[in-house]
Amino acid sequence: MKEANIERRDFLKRLIVSVLSFSSPGLLKAQEKSKESTSLYEKGYDPEEHLWGMGIRINRCIGCGRCADACKRENDVPRLPFFFRTWVERYIILEGDEVVVDSPTGGVDGFKTHVQEKKLVRSFFVPKLCNQCDKPPCVQVCPVGATYKTEDGVTLVDSEYCIGCRYCIQACPYGARFIHPRTHTAEKCTFCYHRIVKGLIPACVKVCPTQARVFGDTKGRASPLVRFMRMNKIRVLKPYLNTEPKVFYAGLDMEVK
Repeated sequence: MKEANIERRDFLKRLIVSVLSFSSPGLLKAQEKSKESTSLYEKGYDPEEHLWGMGIRINRCIGCGRCADACKRENDVPRLPFFFRTWVERYIILEGDEVVVDSPTGGVDGFKTHVQEKKLVRSFFVPKLCNQCDKPPCVQVCPVGATYKTEDGVTLVDSEYCIGCRYCIQACPYGARFIHPRTHTAEKCTFCYHRIVKGLIPACVKVCPTQARVFGDTKGRASPLVRFMRMNKIRVLKPYLNTEPKVFYAGLDMEVK
């Protein structure tokens, strides 16, 4: 019996060491990549002084799709359907509380009139993107540390490290990731990180004709985002998951998932 216990302990020890040898490099690389990301910063940019987020005014979105189109152009996202860093969904509420949701080509080409038998109660548009979670599940599951969070709160993907395992895609509760058909690595919204470190706003925010999107620094008292959050009743998507998203919605209906 004593020998059996020793063998069992030895087996468990080897198993734990094996698991740690596989998982630890990924965790260490994620921490290293966060430090290495300083090479992305413009001279004079201090990531510790910022914590970026985005606000969306539902009542202002007209479903024009210019944001999704600008995102594709800015970030070289394939023009084929089903590849989006940001997209727009249309919610149609019919009589009897029936909800119809559509997003043809991610909203890039706009929306056609929806024909239905039941009476239309109301409809609205909801822009969606990576929620840049403060507790991102995608970072936790990445086995090689390709997905990591920067000091200013943006989650990025290093395509040189990514092995295309799709773990992060499965872990993301917002459906915000995809595998790039050419590089075969994970992609997602980055808040146009290459722009914000230069003092510019994301491409989707820049082209919005109704200012439905608001971008800013949650640490800045005079930030447009801080004013937006102070003046509106704010909700986030799927709050029960405790991922602490940094994409904030004003006027978000309970029908939106």
